[in-house]
Amino acid sequence: MAITSANQLELLQTAEAVAREKMIDPELVIQAMEDSLARAAKSRYGAEMDIRVKIDRKTGRATFARIRTVVEDELVENHHAQLTVKQAKSHLKDPVVGDEIIDEVPPVDLGRIAAQSAKQVILQKVREAERDRQFDEFKDRKGTIINGVVKREEYGNIIVDIGRGEAILRRNEKIGRESYRPNDRIRAYIKDVRRETRGPQVFLSRTDPQFMAELFKMEVPEIYDGIIEIKAVARDPGSRAKIAVISFDNSIDPVGACVGMRGSRVQAVVNELQGEKIDIIPWNQDQATFLVNALQPAEVSKVVIDEEAGKIDVVVPDEQLSLAIGRRGQNVRLASQLTGLDIDIVTESDDSAKRQAEFAERTKLFMEALDIDEMMAQLLVSEGFTKLEEVAYVDVDELLSIDGFDEGTAGELQARARDQLEAANIKALENARSLGVLEELEGFEGLTPQMLEALGKDGIKSLEDFATCADWELAGGWTTENGQRKKDEGILEKFEMTLEEAQNLIMTARVMLGWVDPTAGEPEEVEA
Repeated sequence: MAITSANQLELLQTAEAVAREKMIDPELVIQAMEDSLARAAKSRYGAEMDIRVKIDRKTGRATFARIRTVVEDELVENHHAQLTVKQAKSHLKDPVVGDEIIDEVPPVDLGRIAAQSAKQVILQKVREAERDRQFDEFKDRKGTIINGVVKREEYGNIIVDIGRGEAILRRNEKIGRESYRPNDRIRAYIKDVRRETRGPQVFLSRTDPQFMAELFKMEVPEIYDGIIEIKAVARDPGSRAKIAVISFDNSIDPVGACVGMRGSRVQAVVNELQGEKIDIIPWNQDQATFLVNALQPAEVSKVVIDEEAGKIDVVVPDEQLSLAIGRRGQNVRLASQLTGLDIDIVTESDDSAKRQAEFAERTKLFMEALDIDEMMAQLLVSEGFTKLEEVAYVDVDELLSIDGFDEGTAGELQARARDQLEAANIKALENARSLGVLEELEGFEGLTPQMLEALGKDGIKSLEDFATCADWELAGGWTTENGQRKKDEGILEKFEMTLEEAQNLIMTARVMLGWVDPTAGEPEEVEA
């Protein structure tokens, strides 16, 4: 098939028709045609030649040209596409390296195989352009809701027609009891858009917490306008959800605005989520207050927060325990997701028993260590004393403020406490030495004899051993495995050592050993 004047305009008409059908730029189609014709010409004139084709955008005339580039003598690799400066003088007056010699060649007569090859090149280029267009269109819509029509189901996954492409709703992203048939309308959240070998893939979700947040944004104008903000969302898809909201306008109730007149707004979201029960909770900057709200409808008596461990103990009345936990732990699990804390639910009776056990344990400690009667030991515990160190080194006025304590009693108690601590230190130091702890570690400031004993039991006997430790090995910490928080016990954690203290001690040891230059990091720190 030679390109004659009769079918020159057909090239432009074909390019426009394909571009219109695929919704891509006609220029991309014409460029694909130029590439395909150039490839066909190379098969006719020789693959070593640099043949380029230019299609006139107005007339459709295709011009075939052979290009030869002027290069240095020693750099000539392809004599069909390259020339030396000397050879180029017969074509150009003053040739220089980099000049191109363009010779027009006759149009090729495309045979059946060449025509088929040209067609494949055009189709491939058009497909690539179409994929780029689809990706560019949907990549910016990630995190939004889209409406589509169900096309088919493949192995439990739903293929959705979203207008200018297809999307996939995976089996694990569907709400449990949902089922779809072809041509059903569907609304879903665009969770991700990725480039893949077979083209851009749009992944949808109906279980993602942000799907519910976006639905509320559509139903509640105040959220869309930014007057109300959704701070956190937790879902058990298809069953129950909790959403925390806050209002930046004191005259607007965030919970009431989300519920709507007679529940109209929240009901629209519930209907879309197949009857999922939604608890709308006022967000509060105070963690304890927010948690009390999050555990609704259960009543909370007391909240104890361990910020370092990211854990929280919630005390509820005995009759409220099942309500606070919820069916299969649903209520406390959603509250935990909402607040980002590990929550332990404790009844008032269990909390009381725990406090009584702690009271009895501390009472026994003071009775044995200070050789005092039960009543005096109970008085100390009642006043908040928990350890011998507190009795030994507290200001004497605090002991004198206890009913029945005079200066003689207070002085005697402090003397006995110090004697006990000194005896315990001597015993711990002897144990540490018997375990092989070296003197260089004994003299290290910041480590008590009890700490040395604990380090020796763990095989840390020298300053070098200590310097190789990580901060969490000493102070303990938390790691997350498979979505579950796991406690890492620290060697010195029972001595209430913090991560910051552990870091300072380890760094001091490394400086003493010469591993770290204490002045080396100063310029970088200032610059940062």
